[in-house]
Amino acid sequence: MIRSIVRYGEHVLHEPASPVGEITPDIHTLIDDMIDTMYAAPGVGLAAPQIGVPLQIFVVDLSAGRASGDLMVLINPTFIAREGMQTEDEGCLSLPGFNATVVRPARAVLTGLDRDGRERTVEGTGLLARAFQHEMDHLDGTVFVDRLRGIAREIIIRKIHKLRRAGKW
Repeated sequence: MIRSIVRYGEHVLHEPASPVGEITPDIHTLIDDMIDTMYAAPGVGLAAPQIGVPLQIFVVDLSAGRASGDLMVLINPTFIAREGMQTEDEGCLSLPGFNATVVRPARAVLTGLDRDGRERTVEGTGLLARAFQHEMDHLDGTVFVDRLRGIAREIIIRKIHKLRRAGKW
């Protein structure tokens, strides 16, 4: 089922998510809904808080569903390593229409559970490392605009406030 994606300013996006205690049928349904929602958006990653569920789960598929086997599901993920630096333009499904250059690690290694509860370690470089950090930020209550400084951040926030006042956000 495709769920609504919450937008910047919603409380759930700005608070840390809670760990998943047990992988139940409801968690499996949530994961399936997250995958459907990510592909429909379309996007390459989605964290549970982005659909209003404050749990530590994210899905990532850089192929956006075009390559089988690229889909990753991580539950209760934690960083093992982050190295290097990359700066690229980045957007977010919770901030539609906004992009900015964000500093991210060039390499990231995470550990967490897959959808079946098995421990999994994944490594990403380049865009995958960027996606991992972006989704981990969502689980920590951070949105990419929170990583911006100065005028870049102010411009986006002002535009969002203007859209909100006009009833378009």
